[in-house]
Amino acid sequence: MKKTYVPKGQVEREWLLVDAEGQNLGRLATKIAQLLIGKHKPDYTPGVLTGANVVVINAEKVDVYPTRLESKIYYRHSQYPGGLKEITLARQLEKFPERVIEHAVRGMVPKNKLGRRMYKNLHVYAGKEHPHQAQQPELVE
Repeated sequence: MKKTYVPKGQVEREWLLVDAEGQNLGRLATKIAQLLIGKHKPDYTPGVLTGANVVVINAEKVDVYPTRLESKIYYRHSQYPGGLKEITLARQLEKFPERVIEHAVRGMVPKNKLGRRMYKNLHVYAGKEHPHQAQQPELVE
């Protein structure tokens, strides 16, 4: 009879660096979500936080299909009557490029307490500079 492996104790958390320049938004978000969940590790366990801390740089240079820039709309509501706000993908990339990647990745992690803990390990920055040099993140191709 085979037993299920469950990592015991503190799981070693690695820091990974992802460069978003010239990469497709959806494929990039899928790769980042898998790193956050921990599916790239041999000791992956579904109910345990085994994923890595992921730092994404150059979020403003992510590649999106031209027709998608105007057709994709992000909605939010202020919870007041008539409070529905909308912004296109092109405008969002101009104002807050980090939110585009964060929104795409948030939809790909589990929708529960564990998924919210995984999502906190995502750090997205618009340019090349990031404050996580001390952790010495390893570049992911």
